[in-house]
Amino acid sequence: MNQKLQFLERHSTPAKLLVEPAPDDAQLRQIFQVASHAPDHGRLNPYRFITIRGDARHALAEVFASAVKRRDPEVSEAYLKKQKDKPLRSPLIVVVVACLSDNPKVPEVEQMLSAGAAAHSILLASNAMGFGSIMLTGDNAYDRSVCKALGLAANEKIISFIYLGTEKVELPHPIKPDINNKISSWTGK
Repeated sequence: MNQKLQFLERHSTPAKLLVEPAPDDAQLRQIFQVASHAPDHGRLNPYRFITIRGDARHALAEVFASAVKRRDPEVSEAYLKKQKDKPLRSPLIVVVVACLSDNPKVPEVEQMLSAGAAAHSILLASNAMGFGSIMLTGDNAYDRSVCKALGLAANEKIISFIYLGTEKVELPHPIKPDINNKISSWTGK
């Protein structure tokens, strides 16, 4: 396999294994420039990115804790602590947001796919720069109180939280899935 294709077989790095340094502002600008080339029917650019680092991660931890308590007033302290620790696992989080518009030619699903492709491009670009990354969601990504705290409008949805940083240890590449059962040919019959 050629080197360019081999590079595209990226792997995720567990967030707890991501440390400083994370991409700086200039590197993030390059990463977001790459992401802006995601497939985009209608040239709607149906995405935006929110960066969270430093003390803002602690504020996000409190937002997560409040959301969890609202969803489950009987939540255990252990689970609550786990939720509060999530934003602190890496030095930088990029929230990928889908900005959905009512467009008769570009259905919402296509806009969501474009935002997802932008998220994937962030992963690839950050890996090309030598950073580790992982794309995560979970209940907090779909909680409107979290969305509101992050300043999302009613027509916006969180696609993912992308955790970025430098890999603390080099990880082996995961076992490649067997793609043979994912491929079929349609013959018109």
